[in-house]
Amino acid sequence: MAGFLKDILATLSYEPAPAELRPADAAALSRLDARLSDFVQDNTRSRGAISMRPSDCSVWDGNPRDVPGLSADSCRSLIDSIALEDGNRIPVLVRRNPPGADLPYQLLVGSRRRFAIDWLNHNGRPEIRLNALIVDLSDEEAFRLADIENRERQDITEIDRARSYQNAVDRFYGGVQSRMAEALGLSNSQLSRLLALAQMPDEVVDAFATKDELRVRHSEVLTPLLRRAQQREHVLCAARGIAEEQQKLAATGERLIPAASVLARLKQAGKTTDRLREAEQAIELDGSRIGRLRHVREGLAVEILVAEGSGLAGVLEAVERALREAREGALDETPDQAPYGALAEDLASED
Repeated sequence: MAGFLKDILATLSYEPAPAELRPADAAALSRLDARLSDFVQDNTRSRGAISMRPSDCSVWDGNPRDVPGLSADSCRSLIDSIALEDGNRIPVLVRRNPPGADLPYQLLVGSRRRFAIDWLNHNGRPEIRLNALIVDLSDEEAFRLADIENRERQDITEIDRARSYQNAVDRFYGGVQSRMAEALGLSNSQLSRLLALAQMPDEVVDAFATKDELRVRHSEVLTPLLRRAQQREHVLCAARGIAEEQQKLAATGERLIPAASVLARLKQAGKTTDRLREAEQAIELDGSRIGRLRHVREGLAVEILVAEGSGLAGVLEAVERALREAREGALDETPDQAPYGALAEDLASED
């Protein structure tokens, strides 16, 4: 399939001859040509190049790019380049929609180019058309091609990519991660790490200044803290507080909280919860320790060791007294309140 794209671009009226392409454009076409060769084994599956309006194609929902997140500011350099060249030299990839669809084509690769030309059409350049290559690909092939294309893009956030992978596991690979990893040329561990990032709650995502700042390495720290119900709630509570701070800082034009600080604060919220969980309260009878109360996942656990001859009524009274004290707050203090005993001193020293 070598040179196929360069040959068909000659059919687009505004395009220069292949020899006149700038080195960067020629290299980009060559890379796209090589990628397509893995999917399109002969030219019968590719129907050539066309020029269309951006509104003639819907965006395929399997593409990992956050299309609603595109803006004139984020695409400014591309908009300027397309305006200067009177169009997109590197074609987008589309396939035909099924009969009866509202639009004739479906965009597989090239969301930024489509956005840029649509913006130009509405801002003084209505004559520019979107140049596209029609391909005949299955959903799974389209997903792999879009993934390969987007891995080179700096503006694809790790969490957008991770969430597209999460959706694709069930949609294209029957829920089998190993099949997906093999198809994408990833190790099982690489894919597992990305899928863990996809599970980050929205509260955690919103705590970071931008989605781009939340990375796989952050989820590796936070995921263990989110698995336990009590730790999870404290981490999410801290995340909500940080998100509110970020919004206030953004509103006043101040510097947002950097990712490293966000991660440290969320980690500390989970760590503090762990230390409170380890706290225990003695159960005493007649001045002697006979057991303890401690936090477990389900609530409070009671552990007692009763000597022979001890009266049951006294033991139950001691347990009831300890439980009453716990309910009054000795064990149920939150990290924002003052825990009892030596633990309070330890936490205060960390502040």
